[in-house]
Amino acid sequence: MSDNLYKDIYNKGLDIISRREHSKKEVFNKLSSKFKSEEVINSALLKLEENNLINDLRFAEMYTISRKNKGFGPKRVAYELSIKGVNDSIIAKVINPDEGWIEVARNVFNKKFKSGPASDFKASMKQKTFMKNRGFSFKEIESVMKQDML
Repeated sequence: MSDNLYKDIYNKGLDIISRREHSKKEVFNKLSSKFKSEEVINSALLKLEENNLINDLRFAEMYTISRKNKGFGPKRVAYELSIKGVNDSIIAKVINPDEGWIEVARNVFNKKFKSGPASDFKASMKQKTFMKNRGFSFKEIESVMKQDML
């Protein structure tokens, strides 16, 4: 293993993570597009992990907060995290069902549908589909759709 190549890869890894949190898989993919030695990339990633510069749990927590603030539901966020290479046990830790997802769903719904839940079936289905595509569960959607009926 060439010392210069290792230093170049390690420094490029530092450069990538200096802008924002990344999952290990994201850093690997970015480094792989610039460097061909997978073995050296993996050893540089291992060192970045040992130094706690790459941390999938921290990345998942930050990503979840960010996506939640943008109005995305737990299903969508969990899917996006899995695409980014975060393992299921970490996803289960950060996507806590009791962490205010109903409130997020309510805010998203009220912002999009200012007149509240629709009374006719077709419009109601459109609203539910919008919320489903945002990544909210049936329970969260139903709690929002019934909010004015209480």
